[in-house]
This record gives sequence, C-alpha cells and structure tokens, in this order.
Amino acid sequence: MMAMDHASQKDNVPERVGSVAEGASAGSMVAGETMAGGAAAGEATTEGAAAVDTSAGSAVAGETMAGGAANGEVSTEGAAPRDASEGSAGAEEAPEAERPASPDARVAASASATQRLYERAKRIIPGGVQLLSKRPEQMAPGLWPAYYREARGCEVWDLDGRHYYDLSTNGIGACLLGFRDEDVTRAAIGAIERGSMSTLNPPEEVELAERLCAIHPWAQQVRFTRSGGESCAAAIRIARATTGRSVVAVCGYHGWHDWYLSANLGETEALSGHLLPGLDPAGVPKELTGTVPTFPYNDREAFRSILDRYGPRLACVIMEPCRYRDPEPGFLEYVRDEAHRAGALLVFDEITIGWRLTYGGAHLRLGVAPDIAVFAKALGNGHPIGAVIGTEQAMQGAHVSFISSTYWTERVGPAAALATLAKMEATGAAAHAGAIGERIMASWSRNAARHGLPVETGDGYACLAHFRFVHDQAEQLRTLYTQLMLERGFLAGTAVYPTLAHTENIVNMYDEEVDCVFGIIADALREDKVEQSLRGPTAHSGFRRLL
Repeated sequence: MMAMDHASQKDNVPERVGSVAEGASAGSMVAGETMAGGAAAGEATTEGAAAVDTSAGSAVAGETMAGGAANGEVSTEGAAPRDASEGSAGAEEAPEAERPASPDARVAASASATQRLYERAKRIIPGGVQLLSKRPEQMAPGLWPAYYREARGCEVWDLDGRHYYDLSTNGIGACLLGFRDEDVTRAAIGAIERGSMSTLNPPEEVELAERLCAIHPWAQQVRFTRSGGESCAAAIRIARATTGRSVVAVCGYHGWHDWYLSANLGETEALSGHLLPGLDPAGVPKELTGTVPTFPYNDREAFRSILDRYGPRLACVIMEPCRYRDPEPGFLEYVRDEAHRAGALLVFDEITIGWRLTYGGAHLRLGVAPDIAVFAKALGNGHPIGAVIGTEQAMQGAHVSFISSTYWTERVGPAAALATLAKMEATGAAAHAGAIGERIMASWSRNAARHGLPVETGDGYACLAHFRFVHDQAEQLRTLYTQLMLERGFLAGTAVYPTLAHTENIVNMYDEEVDCVFGIIADALREDKVEQSLRGPTAHSGFRRLL
C-alpha cells in the first residue's frame, strides 16, 4: 500500500456501507437509529435500548439476527456475496459485509447495549464470562465487545449491530472452518431435528470413535467428553487408574481442574511459565501438593530431575507435542522413552494444535505416537465435543474407573465432529490456515519495519500466528493496537488463529489497517503519547479478579 499521512489515512478508511445498522432489525437490542447516522462523533444514543431489559424476554431480542430472520435461519440480507475467486480453497462463500461508515462509530461507547450488558454480567456472573480468554479486559477494557449477535465465516456482529472481521483467535481456536460453517451447521441441525438427547445413545459416537482411530492408527479405544478441560481430566484419571500411580508431570496448559491447578500449591507458582500466570489454586485441596511437578518444553534436565525424584510414583507425563514451533530434535522421543522406562504413560494434549498444524494430531507430523491423546476445540468447529483416544493397554483404566456424564451422550457434538473431520480433510483446512498465517505474519514484519515499530513475530507456526511488542510499554502498546483496530472494524490482538473462512481479500484489508495502525502507534511512541492515546485501562495479562 502506498504511504500516506497517518492522520489522513485514518480519516479515509474505506466505507463499509450499512455495516452498523444494516441487517439489524427494528427489534434488535439497539434500534437502527442508534447506529451510524443516529449518533454523531462516537456518541451512542440510548433510544430504543429498552430492549436490553430482561422484561423484553431475553437479553437479546428475538429479532437480533440479520434482517430479523426467524425460526433459527440466519439471513444474509444486506451483505454482499464474496467473490469465489477471492475465497479460500473449499471455504463456504459466506456473505461479506461492507466496511464501516466511520472510525468514530466503530467502538462501542459506555452507553452501548453491548457494554451495558457486560456491566450487568459482572454483577451476577463471577468473572463476567465463562472463559478467561473471552474477558474484554484481556483485550481492551471498556471497548472490546463482550457479546455477539451473529457470527459467520470470520465475521462478527455485536449487539449494537457493529460489524467486525475476526483477526484474533476465532472462537479461541475452536472454529478452524470458520463460524457457522454451512456443512457443520447442517449436520448439527439434522442431529437436533432427529432428537439431540434420548434415553438411548447416539450412533454417531461409534462412527466418530472409529474415524479417530483410523486417522491415528496407533490408537484402539476412545472416550468422549464435551470440552477440552474435561478431556484432560479424563485422560489423567485414566492414566492414574491404568498405572495405579498418582504423580503427573506437566509441560504446558491443560485446563482448570484440581489435578492441574494443584501444581501451584507449592511455595512457587509452578504454572507461571506454562501459558497463563496468576492461577491461584484457591479451593484446590492442599493434600494434592506435590502431585503435579512441572518442567519447561525442550528441557531434558528438568524432566530428568522429575524422573529421579518421582519415577516409581509417576503415572504419566502430559504435554502439548508442540505449541508454536517444532521441538528440539529427539526431545519428544526422549520424554516418551524415559517415561516408559519409569513405567509411566505419555499423554499428548492436542486441544489447541490438533487439526490446525496438520490433519489429525500434530504428533502425526512429528512422528511420535503417545499412549493417550486428547482433542477438543477444532474437533467440533464450535460445537461441544472432546475426545480421549489411546492404546488398548493405556485405556484399561477407563474400564474400571467411573468416568460418566449425561451430556456426554448428546448427539450434536459427534454429528458436528464427523462433518468437521470430513470438511477439514476435503478442503485442506490446515494448509490453508498456514498459508493465511504466513501472509499475516509477513504483514506484521513488513509494516513494523516500515514504521520502525519494535515488533517481533518470531519463527513459530503460522497456523497460530502471533507477535509481540518488544518495549517497556508492551502491554499499553498491545492495548492501543487492539483499540485502533476495533475502530477500523477488526477484532484483533497480538495472536491470530487463521481459519478456512479467511480470504486473501480480507487479509489484504487487514494488511492496510495494520499499516495505518502501526504508523499511528510508532508516532505515539516517538511523541511519548502512548498512555494518553488509550481510551481505557491497559489490558489485563493472566488471571485476576474483576470485582
């Protein structure tokens, strides 16, 4: 893109006609009059906002879908169809909205329906939301929209009708095919129409188990859950039951359950280097102290010390086979062989990297088979499903330990997973995600160099693209980046999980805005105006109490 003055560039964001009000019915939480055209200079009016009251029947009125579509149908009215020549290989030709009318109308003011609902939520829901990664405070406090009215492809509309392209984590990595993929949605609706729950069991779970074992020939048995944390907890229970041992060596992030957070019961915060800092083990029995030692990735000596101390008591090692880059040569083989020598099992957590780096678990690409592997997230493309697969010997504990839950027998999860697996394989979704990620990382590097911005992208996997600001004000810079991208119609942070729905056209638009925003941030740094450029508090990092 040709260079232009940052201020003039910001004022000349291409128009995305009707992106705010178009498609929002008169019955939506905030009437069309409160959008662009009804509120000037970023002021959000409250006209028509009474619909947010629960007396209206729900927090979101029944007609909040585009065009007021009824009976669960999502209307595409008001959205121009995407040119297939610009689309991803095999991606659904989802409608693509126009770009926003003006930057000032892009970010929800404190009086918007989206922000008001979140203020209500924080008073009645501890933590505000159900998933830490979806807290607005993690991105841009007071500005990041907490709720969506509609999502399709890589596009999202908040409760005020504002449209965004998702260039962040796209459902925290759960939607590799994009939001509301038409084939997966058809399978889910079919499962609902045939009855999502019964006194009997859904036959789809047998087909899914067979399919997972066919993709991973080393595995012979499967148990299902409906989330990643449950899958990890079930895998640990199975490993402990199979071996008759208690100690679990950990490398990475594996959920919220007692068995995992017990690692932080000691004198030091052992999990601080494993993705999330600030995880207080409040409520975790102190009797679990010493049952979950941790070791850093690629650190053979640290793992060796665990074996030396806990060897005869070690039930298993649980770790991600990789996160952002390949392991050092021989590291996974060393962990596997030494664990087996100690009589322990190797469990691979494929919840985030699985299906995204390659079709199936990333361990298939790395050539190291575990005893047990766990999956979730992309497996259902937005529909709840988790899986624990393993060798017949490793899964013996599942035959004797009580692991059971009613909603693990519903039908939608396995039906959606079967459709997801078929489409991921047919479209080469993992390869597409990698290619899109490469373009995004190149955009960050090119634009950072152009503006002299201290940004580091590293050499990690493009399918989990990420960058960081190398500066003392890194957290403020991260927050400012998100704030400015929101103003331009993008949900954006320092990590992007590409999907099949991300097209070259969308990435090109993103690249233009990154160029503009990096330039503005570079100017703010040079003029020492980063703090005063923020419209709210600095984003949180890690876990902390909200109220």
